[in-house]
Amino acid sequence: MVAVIQRVSEASVKIDGVISGAIDRGFVILLGICNEDSHEDIEWLSKKICGLRIFSDSEGKMNLNISQIDGDILLISQFTLLAATKKGNRPSFIQAARPEVAIPLYQKAIQRFSQDLGKNIQTGEFGADMKVSLCNDGPVTIVIDTKDKK
Repeated sequence: MVAVIQRVSEASVKIDGVISGAIDRGFVILLGICNEDSHEDIEWLSKKICGLRIFSDSEGKMNLNISQIDGDILLISQFTLLAATKKGNRPSFIQAARPEVAIPLYQKAIQRFSQDLGKNIQTGEFGADMKVSLCNDGPVTIVIDTKDKK
């Protein structure tokens, strides 16, 4: 599982011109689910992301996590994070989980992030053509791969 976490001051996702999710301060998480991912990856990833201390404290130091600033999460499925680009110019997405595997894991991720954050999160729609808008705060962008938990 690969996640790109962007600290934002605001973000939204539109599907067919209609806003399906929007947040103010918090995280936009782009989530790529691969074939060998499991519920354990989701649990580890959610705990790791919700614990990231990348929001500024009163002294301007990145020292607070998302719960401490009462932030929100916008979670977007994005299989293109798993693109293999070493060979040729056309990316291969063979490592991305097929919908029958990825959709239940994405739904589990929504539940787990909501549980760990202590409130509902905003989402896109799996497989939809989405238009994501955000204001990256900092900018702060972090990539986490659950296969590399060091």
